[in-house]
Amino acid sequence: MGRAQTFDTHRAVRAALGVFWRSGYEAASVPALEEATGLNRSSIYHAFGSKRGLFDAAVQTYLDDVVRPRLRELLADPVDPDAVVRYFTGLRAALGATGEIQADSGCLLVNASGAPIARDAAVRQVVADYRAELRAALGRGVDARFPDRDAAERARLADLCAALVVSAFALVRVDPASATGALDGALELLGAAER
Repeated sequence: MGRAQTFDTHRAVRAALGVFWRSGYEAASVPALEEATGLNRSSIYHAFGSKRGLFDAAVQTYLDDVVRPRLRELLADPVDPDAVVRYFTGLRAALGATGEIQADSGCLLVNASGAPIARDAAVRQVVADYRAELRAALGRGVDARFPDRDAAERARLADLCAALVVSAFALVRVDPASATGALDGALELLGAAER
Protein backbone atom coordinates (compact mmCIF):
# COMPACT_ATOMS: atom_id res chain seq x y z
CA MET A 1 0.00 0.00 0.00
CA GLY A 2 1.42 3.39 -1.04
CA ARG A 3 1.87 6.39 1.22
CA ALA A 4 -0.90 8.97 1.27
CA GLN A 5 -0.08 12.32 -0.33
CA THR A 6 0.55 14.89 2.40
CA PHE A 7 0.96 18.10 0.39
CA ASP A 8 -1.29 20.60 -1.34
CA THR A 9 -1.00 19.79 -5.05
CA HIS A 10 -2.31 23.17 -6.23
CA ARG A 11 0.16 25.05 -4.04
CA ALA A 12 3.02 22.90 -5.33
CA VAL A 13 1.98 23.45 -8.95
CA ARG A 14 1.70 27.22 -8.43
CA ALA A 15 5.17 27.28 -6.90
CA ALA A 16 6.54 25.28 -9.83
CA LEU A 17 4.76 27.61 -12.23
CA GLY A 18 6.87 30.49 -10.94
CA VAL A 19 10.06 28.53 -11.63
CA PHE A 20 9.02 27.51 -15.14
CA TRP A 21 7.72 31.00 -15.92
CA ARG A 22 10.93 32.74 -14.86
CA SER A 23 13.43 30.17 -16.12
CA GLY A 24 11.73 28.25 -18.91
CA TYR A 25 11.28 24.50 -18.98
CA GLU A 26 14.83 23.58 -19.90
CA ALA A 27 16.53 25.82 -17.33
CA ALA A 28 14.14 24.88 -14.52
CA SER A 29 16.26 22.39 -12.60
CA VAL A 30 14.75 19.69 -10.44
CA PRO A 31 16.60 21.11 -7.38
CA ALA A 32 15.03 24.53 -8.08
CA LEU A 33 11.61 22.88 -8.37
CA GLU A 34 12.23 20.99 -5.12
CA GLU A 35 13.16 24.21 -3.35
CA ALA A 36 10.17 26.14 -4.69
CA THR A 37 7.59 23.43 -4.02
CA GLY A 38 9.05 22.10 -0.78
CA LEU A 39 8.81 18.61 -2.27
CA ASN A 40 11.63 16.16 -2.79
CA ARG A 41 12.36 14.62 -6.18
CA SER A 42 10.54 11.39 -5.41
CA SER A 43 7.39 13.26 -4.34
CA ILE A 44 7.46 15.33 -7.54
CA TYR A 45 7.88 12.24 -9.67
CA HIS A 46 5.27 10.28 -7.69
CA ALA A 47 2.67 13.06 -7.99
CA PHE A 48 3.39 14.26 -11.53
CA GLY A 49 5.28 11.39 -13.21
CA SER A 50 8.15 13.60 -14.33
CA LYS A 51 9.41 17.15 -14.57
CA ARG A 52 7.41 17.35 -17.80
CA GLY A 53 4.25 16.23 -15.98
CA LEU A 54 4.78 19.04 -13.46
CA PHE A 55 5.31 21.48 -16.35
CA ASP A 56 2.06 20.36 -17.98
CA ALA A 57 0.22 20.90 -14.69
CA ALA A 58 1.85 24.34 -14.35
CA VAL A 59 0.74 25.28 -17.88
CA GLN A 60 -2.85 24.33 -17.06
CA THR A 61 -2.68 26.39 -13.87
CA TYR A 62 -1.25 29.30 -15.87
CA LEU A 63 -4.16 29.13 -18.31
CA ASP A 64 -6.76 28.80 -15.55
CA ASP A 65 -5.35 31.30 -13.05
CA VAL A 66 -3.57 33.89 -15.22
CA VAL A 67 -4.82 33.86 -18.82
CA ARG A 68 -8.53 33.10 -18.54
CA PRO A 69 -9.35 35.55 -15.73
CA ARG A 70 -7.91 38.35 -17.88
CA LEU A 71 -10.07 37.20 -20.83
CA ARG A 72 -13.24 36.65 -18.77
CA GLU A 73 -14.82 40.02 -19.55
CA LEU A 74 -14.32 39.40 -23.28
CA LEU A 75 -16.24 36.14 -22.98
CA ALA A 76 -19.29 37.61 -21.22
CA ASP A 77 -22.66 37.63 -22.90
CA PRO A 78 -23.08 40.32 -23.99
CA VAL A 79 -19.56 41.78 -24.21
CA ASP A 80 -19.35 45.37 -23.03
CA PRO A 81 -18.10 47.67 -25.83
CA ASP A 82 -15.24 48.88 -23.61
CA ALA A 83 -14.16 45.40 -22.47
CA VAL A 84 -11.41 45.10 -25.07
CA VAL A 85 -10.02 48.49 -24.05
CA ARG A 86 -10.00 47.39 -20.41
CA TYR A 87 -8.21 44.19 -21.44
CA PHE A 88 -5.41 46.19 -23.06
CA THR A 89 -5.12 48.80 -20.32
CA GLY A 90 -5.00 46.04 -17.70
CA LEU A 91 -2.39 44.09 -19.63
CA ARG A 92 -0.36 47.26 -20.16
CA ALA A 93 -0.42 47.93 -16.41
CA ALA A 94 0.65 44.34 -15.67
CA LEU A 95 3.54 44.44 -18.15
CA GLY A 96 4.61 47.84 -16.84
CA ALA A 97 4.72 46.73 -13.18
CA THR A 98 8.47 46.26 -12.75
CA GLY A 99 9.28 43.46 -10.34
CA GLU A 100 6.07 41.56 -11.07
CA ILE A 101 6.35 38.22 -12.84
CA GLN A 102 4.42 39.24 -15.98
CA ALA A 103 6.57 42.35 -16.40
CA ASP A 104 9.80 40.46 -15.80
CA SER A 105 8.96 37.21 -17.59
CA GLY A 106 6.23 37.92 -20.16
CA CYS A 107 4.01 35.00 -21.06
CA LEU A 108 4.88 31.43 -20.13
CA LEU A 109 3.44 30.07 -23.39
CA VAL A 110 4.98 32.68 -25.70
CA ASN A 111 8.32 31.99 -24.03
CA ALA A 112 7.83 28.24 -24.46
CA SER A 113 7.07 28.70 -28.16
CA GLY A 114 10.62 29.97 -28.70
CA ALA A 115 12.33 27.32 -26.57
CA PRO A 116 13.38 23.74 -27.36
CA ILE A 117 10.28 22.39 -25.55
CA ALA A 118 8.24 23.75 -28.48
CA ARG A 119 9.54 20.88 -30.61
CA ASP A 120 7.13 18.68 -28.68
CA ALA A 121 3.85 18.35 -30.58
CA ALA A 122 1.73 18.57 -27.42
CA VAL A 123 3.39 21.82 -26.36
CA ARG A 124 2.98 23.25 -29.88
CA GLN A 125 -0.72 22.38 -29.71
CA VAL A 126 -1.15 24.04 -26.31
CA VAL A 127 0.50 27.21 -27.62
CA ALA A 128 -1.64 27.15 -30.79
CA ASP A 129 -4.79 26.62 -28.72
CA TYR A 130 -3.82 29.50 -26.41
CA ARG A 131 -3.30 31.82 -29.37
CA ALA A 132 -6.66 30.78 -30.83
CA GLU A 133 -8.39 31.37 -27.48
CA LEU A 134 -6.77 34.80 -27.21
CA ARG A 135 -7.75 35.71 -30.78
CA ALA A 136 -11.34 34.54 -30.31
CA ALA A 137 -11.73 36.57 -27.10
CA LEU A 138 -10.23 39.67 -28.69
CA GLY A 139 -12.50 39.13 -31.69
CA ARG A 140 -15.53 39.23 -29.41
CA GLY A 141 -14.22 42.44 -27.86
CA VAL A 142 -13.61 44.06 -31.24
CA ASP A 143 -17.06 42.99 -32.46
CA ALA A 144 -18.67 44.57 -29.40
CA ARG A 145 -16.65 47.79 -29.77
CA PHE A 146 -17.30 48.21 -33.50
CA PRO A 147 -20.61 46.49 -34.30
CA ASP A 148 -21.21 48.69 -37.36
CA ARG A 149 -17.92 47.92 -39.06
CA ASP A 150 -17.60 45.33 -41.81
CA ALA A 151 -16.97 41.79 -40.48
CA ALA A 152 -13.74 41.45 -42.48
CA GLU A 153 -12.44 44.74 -41.05
CA ARG A 154 -13.28 43.60 -37.52
CA ALA A 155 -11.51 40.29 -38.14
CA ARG A 156 -8.37 42.09 -39.38
CA LEU A 157 -8.42 44.35 -36.34
CA ALA A 158 -8.77 41.37 -33.99
CA ASP A 159 -5.85 39.66 -35.78
CA LEU A 160 -3.72 42.78 -35.36
CA CYS A 161 -4.65 43.09 -31.69
CA ALA A 162 -3.73 39.45 -31.04
CA ALA A 163 -0.42 39.92 -32.84
CA LEU A 164 0.33 43.01 -30.74
CA VAL A 165 -0.35 41.06 -27.53
CA VAL A 166 2.02 38.28 -28.58
CA SER A 167 4.60 40.88 -29.62
CA ALA A 168 4.34 42.61 -26.25
CA PHE A 169 4.82 39.32 -24.41
CA ALA A 170 7.84 38.46 -26.55
CA LEU A 171 9.44 41.88 -26.03
CA VAL A 172 8.77 42.65 -22.37
CA ARG A 173 11.79 40.72 -21.04
CA VAL A 174 14.27 42.56 -23.26
CA ASP A 175 12.59 45.85 -24.21
CA PRO A 176 9.76 46.79 -21.84
CA ALA A 177 9.16 50.16 -23.52
CA SER A 178 8.54 48.48 -26.88
CA ALA A 179 6.25 45.95 -25.20
CA THR A 180 4.06 48.65 -23.70
CA GLY A 181 4.34 50.54 -27.00
CA ALA A 182 2.82 47.55 -28.79
CA LEU A 183 -0.13 47.65 -26.41
CA ASP A 184 -0.43 51.41 -26.91
CA GLY A 185 -0.62 50.66 -30.64
CA ALA A 186 -3.53 48.32 -30.00
CA LEU A 187 -5.29 50.96 -27.91
CA GLU A 188 -4.81 53.43 -30.74
CA LEU A 189 -6.33 50.96 -33.22
CA LEU A 190 -9.26 50.61 -30.83
CA GLY A 191 -9.73 54.38 -30.70
CA ALA A 192 -8.81 54.48 -27.03
CA ALA A 193 -5.28 55.92 -27.05
CA GLU A 194 -4.63 58.51 -24.34
CA ARG A 195 -4.20 61.94 -25.82
